[in-house]
Amino acid sequence: MTETIGWILKNKSGNIWSIAPDDTVYDALAMMAEREVGALLVMTGGRLVGIVSERDYARKIILQGRSSRETTVQEIMTGEMYTAAPDDTIDECMRVMTHHRIRHLPVFESGQLVGVVSIGDLVNAIISEQARTIDHLHTYIGANYPA
Repeated sequence: MTETIGWILKNKSGNIWSIAPDDTVYDALAMMAEREVGALLVMTGGRLVGIVSERDYARKIILQGRSSRETTVQEIMTGEMYTAAPDDTIDECMRVMTHHRIRHLPVFESGQLVGVVSIGDLVNAIISEQARTIDHLHTYIGANYPA
């Protein structure tokens, strides 16, 4: 696969949804539901400090009997993040996400946050590429080996 993360970002809405570390987990969940996303970037002063996901909520709030209205995002967010660049390939990012068991990669270009890709974005890109390959093969076979 030769498609890049930049190619995926060009085909996405371009919205980067974020929340502040001192906001409540409840606020984060409400925003995720409203935006129909599974994670939010955690930003402070224009700087990325973490990521909070539905998985964080399930493991660090529900299973520990905590309250989402009383717990702040910074208490459950993942601070150690892996990132991507627009020229990274989909295959490279898929390997990173699979190896580290993560579902979202913030994308930086020249030190600037330019987007975020999910494992779903990568899978959809792979499926699209495979569909194009199959279509090209059908065209080639039809042109070179008529029935």
